[in-house]
Amino acid sequence: MLLRVNNVSMYFGRLAAVSDLSFGVEEGEVFGIAGPNGAGKTTLFNLITGIYRGSGEIIFNDTSIQSWQPYRICHLGIARTFQIPQLFLSLPVYQNVRAGAHFGARQKSSDVKINIEEVIEFVGLKGKEEVSAANLKLLDKKLTMLATALATKPKLLLLDEPISGLNPGEAQFSVELFQRINKELNITIVIIEHFMKILTQLSKRLMILENGRQICCDTPAAVTCDKRVIESYLGDAY
Repeated sequence: MLLRVNNVSMYFGRLAAVSDLSFGVEEGEVFGIAGPNGAGKTTLFNLITGIYRGSGEIIFNDTSIQSWQPYRICHLGIARTFQIPQLFLSLPVYQNVRAGAHFGARQKSSDVKINIEEVIEFVGLKGKEEVSAANLKLLDKKLTMLATALATKPKLLLLDEPISGLNPGEAQFSVELFQRINKELNITIVIIEHFMKILTQLSKRLMILENGRQICCDTPAAVTCDKRVIESYLGDAY
């Protein structure tokens, strides 16, 4: 397992956003997470990346990172994106990606420029390097955020609802890009998404959360047939 989450909990007052959650992510897989709004999905990402500190243990690449600061976790090889693109809006695409390249895994100065150019081309932003992030359409903002994450040289990439707001063509482009990231760059992916068709297309395994607890974790075929998942999340119509 590249990532292990052992008995992790996070409370806001008396509300358990994540409750005694345990699971593992194998190196090289795409691991999907779904569940109703408020199930604790983004809180879980915040715990893994050090934004929040709860109880339990989080182990990445055989190293316990439970008490680490976010920058150290990034340097170790975990990067993430957000549902709402987080960018330096006054800067062009190139400079946004450059920030990720300098912040992430330590690289030789001579390699940084090559890294930036490679990830910009990989995600499909070549020719838009000097466009201000504020003037990008939503897909390109998401791609810029993704390129910035890839420029940190991650081993594990956390994607928080990356399809949200995209049209069907853009969504399919994104799915194919995530598959390339996983297979061609050998990056393990954990993806939160509400679109079950997307998750079943991408994921090797799928975990469903409800009220901060795991109610099912299995192959997509098994999960979408699970009565608990249908009752709590998918609905009878599914």
